[in-house]
Amino acid sequence: MYETVSEGLKIDILYGDEHVAQSPYILKGPVYHEFCDCPEEDPQAWQKTLSCPTEEPQIAKDFASFPSINLQQMLNEVPKRFGDERGAIVHYTILDNLIYRRSLGKYTDFKMFSDEILLSLARKVLLPDLELYVNLGDWPLEHRKVNETPGPIPIISWCGSLDSRDVILPTYDITHSTLEGMRGVTSDLLSIQGNTGPSWINKTEKAFFRGRDSREERLQLVQLSKENPQLLDAGITGYFFFQEKEKELGKAKLTGFFDFFKYKYQVNVDGTVAAYRYPYLMLGDSLVLKQDSPYYEHFYGALKAWKHYVPIKRNLSDLLEKIKWAKENDEEAKKIAKEGQLTARDLLQPHRLYCYYYSVLQKYAERQSSKPEIRDGMELVPQPEDNTSICQCHRKKLLREEL
Repeated sequence: MYETVSEGLKIDILYGDEHVAQSPYILKGPVYHEFCDCPEEDPQAWQKTLSCPTEEPQIAKDFASFPSINLQQMLNEVPKRFGDERGAIVHYTILDNLIYRRSLGKYTDFKMFSDEILLSLARKVLLPDLELYVNLGDWPLEHRKVNETPGPIPIISWCGSLDSRDVILPTYDITHSTLEGMRGVTSDLLSIQGNTGPSWINKTEKAFFRGRDSREERLQLVQLSKENPQLLDAGITGYFFFQEKEKELGKAKLTGFFDFFKYKYQVNVDGTVAAYRYPYLMLGDSLVLKQDSPYYEHFYGALKAWKHYVPIKRNLSDLLEKIKWAKENDEEAKKIAKEGQLTARDLLQPHRLYCYYYSVLQKYAERQSSKPEIRDGMELVPQPEDNTSICQCHRKKLLREEL
């Protein structure tokens, strides 16, 4: 979109001259382009428009450890505990819908992902005032138990684990994919759904895996594949952690992600933490065989073994048995694959991602025991210029005092 549509938008989707699905789709106005800075000042109205769920069990679970958030304690502790040379922490303050930040540690380049979603959200809805720390690294950080003294502090991370207390947000990968899907075409969560390969009956009856050598079980997978080529086609596309194994196991050619879905079964094995390909695999129409894992992303809790995917043991000892089961129970396997795909579609739509982000920020802000401040060393993160589009804001911009 290159301009604001005041009255509303009608979208016809035709096959030949026949309407498809529920076409025509009517969007009530005003409708804005992605870079139009025009936040809805009533967050509840915005959440209602997006049909945000009233409850997200993962968010409730994450905040159960934090009935109140002591900003002073975080200010004292976070730089010392996590902000050293190897740190990957960004300290954000959101005040009057403006975003400020400072980096703690050396590895903070991925702040571009947290910047872009916060800016995108601030263009759409008035954000609460808050001060938080985002971990840009792979691993969750807070391992203190709730009953310890001092207790855990709410670090925001992209990946959770059973032995940590971080508050989880959608990964940078899903976030970026959603934002790209809003303004361009890449291998995003939506394009995957239009490229799911041959129909179920025409897919190759094997399990498939391609990926880097970021976990030992991935090497085991290749070994299993060599010994059972009729059941499994697995290959390592790049060696970094186990370079000495390349000679023995060989290096597979890169395979385009859409081509994964030529195979009936997809093996999901952790990388350094949760494998960030999992949402993409779930959106295809193959059956996902998911390795048991202590790591999770924000939506894993909504997916159930044997309903949405087939579980496999951490050490992969039952993988071949599960592939054989799927081959022998084709209708059941197809049903699980379909159920998984439909549930993932529901959970990973762009509006659900925005709802999730807002809900985390809202819950966090409610628990702060003091007022957020712009700290020394923070800089304003500016909204992007977008002179190619006409942005006519139809919402009355309210001053904070009027709210």
